[in-house]
Amino acid sequence: MNMHDVVIIGGGPIGIACGLEAQKKGLDYVILEKGPIVNSLFNYPVNMQFFSSSEKLEIDSIPFISKEAKPKRDEALEYYRRIVTSNTLNINLFEKVSTVTKTGDSFSIVSDKKTYTAKNVVVATGFYDLPNYLNIPGENLPKVSHYYKDPHFYAGQKVAVIGASNSAVDAALECYRKGAEVSLVIRGPEIGQRVKYWVRPDIINRIEEGSIKAYYNAQVTKITDEEIIIHNQKNEIVHLKNDFVLALTGYMPNFEFLEKLGIRLSDDEKKLPSYDPETMESNVDGLYLAGVICGGMETHKWFIENSRIHAKVIMKHISKNKSMAVD
Repeated sequence: MNMHDVVIIGGGPIGIACGLEAQKKGLDYVILEKGPIVNSLFNYPVNMQFFSSSEKLEIDSIPFISKEAKPKRDEALEYYRRIVTSNTLNINLFEKVSTVTKTGDSFSIVSDKKTYTAKNVVVATGFYDLPNYLNIPGENLPKVSHYYKDPHFYAGQKVAVIGASNSAVDAALECYRKGAEVSLVIRGPEIGQRVKYWVRPDIINRIEEGSIKAYYNAQVTKITDEEIIIHNQKNEIVHLKNDFVLALTGYMPNFEFLEKLGIRLSDDEKKLPSYDPETMESNVDGLYLAGVICGGMETHKWFIENSRIHAKVIMKHISKNKSMAVD
C-alpha cells in the first residue's frame, strides 16, 4: 500500500490550502472530502454573503475577484473550485473518513471507499456538521430544520426562527422578504453583537416596525405539528402557531471523532483541542489540526482569514521532519 507523506481530512478552504502547500513542498498527499469541493460552503444558504472581504478569503495569494467587497456563496464556490482544478490537486470527493488509527510511526486512514496509510494526518473538518441541538420535545419533527437554504421554500408560511446570530438573522430577513410571516425567538436580550454590521440595523428596524415579531429572553420548550411553545424570562408561556421551525442555534465540531483520534480536549465547556500553536501538531505525534476546528466550541475564534496560515505552518513542519528522517 502506498505510504503518503500526509493525508488531509476535509476539502474546505483550509484543507485546499494544505493541499496546495503540500504540493509546493513536494510531499505525497491526498485530500479526502466527504462531499463536493468545499462541502460546508456548498451547504450555506444560497444568498449568503460573507462577513470577510474577498482578499481575506484568498488562499496561497491567488486573487479572489468578486462583484462586491463582500463576496457571496456562489462566487466563493467558483473561486475554490477553480483553485482545485487549475492546480490539479489530489482530492477525492464524496469519500468519508470513518477511522484513523496510529500504529508505530504511521497512520491507517479508513474511508467508506478504501484504506490509506500515511506518515502524517491533517484534520481540517470545520464545525458545520453537527448542529447545537435544543434537546426539546418535537425537535425531530419534519417541520424543524437546523439548516437553512432558500427563502422561496417558506413563502406564504408561518416561520419561527430560533437564534440571534448571522444565520438566524439572515434567514429571518430573507424569509420575511419572500412573504413569510416570521417570528424570531432569541435567548438573550438583543440581536447578537457579532451579526454583520450592515445587516444588524436592518433586522432591528424590521422588529421595531413590527414586520418581524421578536421574543427576547425566551426559549422554545416544545414543538408540535401546529405550534411552538415559548417560555420567557418571566416564565410566561406563549403558544405560537407556525408551519416551519428554523433552529439556527449554531454548530459544533465532531468532538467524538477527535477523541477517537486520541486528541485531548479541555475539561471545560470550550472543549479546546490540544495542539502546539507553533506547528499545529496535536498531542498525537504526526496528527495536525487546521482551521476553525482548532477553536473547539469557540466557533467564532477561527475563520478562513486568520487560519490560512495553518497550511504553511503544518507543511513546513512535516517537510522539515521528512528531511531530518532522510538525513
